[in-house]
Amino acid sequence: MTRSVIELVSTAEDDRVARYSAAAIALTVAEAAIPLPLPGVKPGLANIVILVVLARWGWREAAWVSLLRVFAASLLLGQFLAPGFFLSLVGALASLFTLAGAIHLPKKWFGPVSYSIFAAFAHIGAQFVLARLWLVPHDGVFHLMPLFGGAAVLFGLMNGLIAAALLRDLPVQEASRL
Repeated sequence: MTRSVIELVSTAEDDRVARYSAAAIALTVAEAAIPLPLPGVKPGLANIVILVVLARWGWREAAWVSLLRVFAASLLLGQFLAPGFFLSLVGALASLFTLAGAIHLPKKWFGPVSYSIFAAFAHIGAQFVLARLWLVPHDGVFHLMPLFGGAAVLFGLMNGLIAAALLRDLPVQEASRL
């Protein structure tokens, strides 16, 4: 009997996505260990990685990194298929679709900081809609929107500034997508 071996060959893109995904997953797991004063309010540090990937390699690779982060981090944190997983997934999808549109805005006025704030609002907005439809069948959940919206502005601004600082050190041809 002959044994056959299947060899998977990774491309440079696969290796990049894996490295950036690992960084985003590590940030998500580390963030889960940070005690926060309000449940559900997180800085979203992995979004810094997503913004850098978006700028350097485009939306497709950013989408891969973002979705791999959601699935792998939920497995590592023991939350796969729990409500937190679905909230994270819907937030990530909303952020990605928002970024897909935002990258076409005039580069003169929009960049990593504004993209980060847009994505943070999309993330929290989608999570509120899912929470209302599935977890909290009452419109009272929307009374928390100002608090979570303020957190989205704060953390979106912070993450965008960090991403912009990281991108300043890149060669011009690599950072030209943002």
